[in-house]
Amino acid sequence: MGKQRCDGCTRRVRLGGGISDLWSFETGSTDGLTLELADGSEFFLCYDCIDALPDDEEVRREHVESLPDHDE
Repeated sequence: MGKQRCDGCTRRVRLGGGISDLWSFETGSTDGLTLELADGSEFFLCYDCIDALPDDEEVRREHVESLPDHDE
């Protein structure tokens, strides 16, 4: 199982697939997505951070930078 740090809250979340799942035989989905935002910036965010982004305006770098950090 691979992990990647969320650019919003800094938690390490699961990345599904890849060579690490081949050897461990774990199955499951990735716990986040890489998003390209309206200003052209790109971030890997966990689903909790994606849910915290505004729905009523174009999401920009400032929105991601204002997300609170979480404990691991």
